Amino acid sequence: MPELILHNLSRIAYQAALDIQRDLVARVQADGGQTAHLLLLEHDPPVITLGRRGQIEHILADRARLDALGIEVHRSHRGGQVTVHAPGQLVAYPILRLGPGRGTVSGYVRALEQAVIDVLGRFGLEGRRRDGTVGVWAGEGKIASVGVAVERWVTYHGLAINVGPDTAAFDLIVPCGQSGAAAVASISQLLGREVTVARAAEELVPSLCQALGFDRAVPADAPPPPGATDD
Repeated sequence: MPELILHNLSRIAYQAALDIQRDLVARVQADGGQTAHLLLLEHDPPVITLGRRGQIEHILADRARLDALGIEVHRSHRGGQVTVHAPGQLVAYPILRLGPGRGTVSGYVRALEQAVIDVLGRFGLEGRRRDGTVGVWAGEGKIASVGVAVERWVTYHGLAINVGPDTAAFDLIVPCGQSGAAAVASISQLLGREVTVARAAEELVPSLCQALGFDRAVPADAPPPPGATDD
C-alpha cells in the first residue's frame, strides 16, 4: 500500500487546482498506482461547477451578476450536477488508483461519504446519507457534496465540506439540481461557533486515511525517513 502524499494548497483558483490534479493523475497512471495523493484546499475565487449531469438553467444568477460577485463558472468531468466552491469550504481531492484491494467507484464514493460522517462525529454532529443521492446531510441541510471522476482507474475531484458560516453563494444555484431541496448547512452554523477550515482539515485527513485504507498521510514537503537514500 503506497503512502498518501498530502498537498496543502491553501487557497487556489479552480483551474490551477485542476491542472495540478491532471498532472498527478498522469503520474499515478504512469507508476501503476505506486503513489497516491491528497490535495486539500479552498477554491478562491469562488466558483460554480457543473458536473457531467449539470444543467446551465440550475444557475439562477446571470453572467453580469456572477461577474460582479467575482464568481467563476466551470464545466467539470466529475459526477453530479451543480455546486458551489468558495472560501470557508474544505475541498479534498484524492488521487489514487482504484482496482484490486480498493473496490469499485461506487464503493469509493461511499468511502468518501463515510470520511465526512466521521469528521462530523468528531465535532459532535450526526452526518447521514440519503437514499438515492450522493453526499452527506446534517441537521436540516446538505453539508458535504461528493463528485468524482475516474480516468484509467485513477481518481480525481472528490469532496467538499461546508465549514464556515457563510453559505449565501448556494442561493445562486439549484443545489444538485433539486428544486425545493433542503437548505445547505455548515459545521459552524450547526455548532453555533466558528470552525476554521484548517481545524476541519485536521480531522479530515485521518478520517480519509481510515476510509481509504492508508496508514497515514505524509506531507509532500516532508523530509525522507531516516536511512532513506536517493538511489
